[in-house]
Amino acid sequence: MIMRAVVDINCDMGESFGCYTLGSDAACMPHISSANIACGFHAGDSRTMRETVERAVAAGVSIGAHPGLPDLQGFGRRPMALSPEEVHDIVLHQIGALGAFCKAAGTVVAHVKPHAALSHMAAADIEIARAIARAAASYDPAMLVYSPTGSRIGLAAEAFGLKPVSEVYADRTYQDNGLLTPRSRPDALITDVEQAIDQVGMMVVEGVVISTDGNRVPVLAESVCVHGDGAHAVEFAARLKARLEAKGVTIAAPARRAAVA
Repeated sequence: MIMRAVVDINCDMGESFGCYTLGSDAACMPHISSANIACGFHAGDSRTMRETVERAVAAGVSIGAHPGLPDLQGFGRRPMALSPEEVHDIVLHQIGALGAFCKAAGTVVAHVKPHAALSHMAAADIEIARAIARAAASYDPAMLVYSPTGSRIGLAAEAFGLKPVSEVYADRTYQDNGLLTPRSRPDALITDVEQAIDQVGMMVVEGVVISTDGNRVPVLAESVCVHGDGAHAVEFAARLKARLEAKGVTIAAPARRAAVA
């Protein structure tokens, strides 16, 4: 049996506009250890970024950039024909924007987690993955890079001397190849809270997930993603944290490596 002593719970946040109180972000803060904050390209704006950073600092939650494609209408979920250089530039731009608010609040951008279509593009194209990792490394050589288990993003991060953090999703189903089920399929999302918590427990304790075809697929669950815009996000985050702690798992953000001199 695989049993992780420490697991991170991360949540995508700051994805509203002009008013941080939209959504359940604030209420989720006590139940997570890392916040992935939208940086204005797929969602979010300057005020929302600032207020989300301030609330994360107050709650003792680690902060990460959640860069997406420049596609507000599509919420960053539609792939775009961008070159690796263009991907590098938009990722560095977004990390830097969030970094300014972090600096003002006396903290740092601890990690980068590509959003939606950008993440899927990087999973399929090593050059896109390398562009993301290069942007993160150029901003901070101690940066953590979150990526789905087995994604090319993790390999690219290691190539640039960064520490990858293998992420699993609480409310998404998986295929036999270890990848997430596409959102276009009706079985992509898990809407039952208890089912999602059971899935996370299996991923953390046993290191496997049951695929949509009923097979046991290996996963590495260093961090668990919960979605702050879900219908029962706060209840789910609270119950997930309690369930993992009851199993003896400590909830904490992953440690950063020392910066390269």
